[in-house]
Amino acid sequence: MPQTPAERRQAILDQVRGSGYVRAVDLSSALHVDSSTIRRDMERLERAGLIRRMHGGALPADPADTIDTPWEVRRSQHLAEKTAIGEAAAALVEDGQTVLIDNGSTAHQVAAALSDHRGLTVVTNDLMVALCLRSQGVHQVHVTGGLLLDTVFTLVGPIATQAVESMHVDWAFLGAEGVEPEAGITNINVVEIPLKRAMLAAAQNAAVVADSSKFGRRSLATVCTLDDLDAVITDDGVPLEDRGAYGATLRCVPVAR
Repeated sequence: MPQTPAERRQAILDQVRGSGYVRAVDLSSALHVDSSTIRRDMERLERAGLIRRMHGGALPADPADTIDTPWEVRRSQHLAEKTAIGEAAAALVEDGQTVLIDNGSTAHQVAAALSDHRGLTVVTNDLMVALCLRSQGVHQVHVTGGLLLDTVFTLVGPIATQAVESMHVDWAFLGAEGVEPEAGITNINVVEIPLKRAMLAAAQNAAVVADSSKFGRRSLATVCTLDDLDAVITDDGVPLEDRGAYGATLRCVPVAR
């Protein structure tokens, strides 16, 4: 248990970075200090540029924790692979089902591939995914709300997480920064972790969609293990000798090149 103010503030920072968002009341309980002490500690950490206070708690403010590759860069990378993955993921969905779509350029291709479906209810925390779906004009589209990460057009934070926690859906499609047999599904932006885990909990079936460049990589924070998923959908760029380590849920989609 932290004893000095410096140790206590480090414990707060570690929890914020590890969870993506931590409530002040939970910090007070975990560290056995009153709310005014936590508030002063959080104010000091915010002045130091280490956290961002919001909604009765705090988010991390470290650049390494909050900056993703911008959308305009991601959208053109590995486009053929992402298109094939999106089509394979969309083929799992039946007309009339309810679907959660995570943020990201591969998830965007899942949304684009749903244009042949009818009567879907789709929930997303990605504004570009929402715009793609609305342009199709055949689905009911819900946006989670939350804090906007404007370079990637993603909504995160407790509002988004609480919205998803109240839902039950047929399918959830999540993106990933890293996919590795032991580390599982990982992400560079810890702010997104609570929402991704809420998506998994809300889904009857859950799949990760990630191109093969993400395989064999570990990013900063773990989202889930491979055993938590019904499918891991990627392209055929994963070497044949490596595929067995990812288990029976791995689906490698052929890509026309």
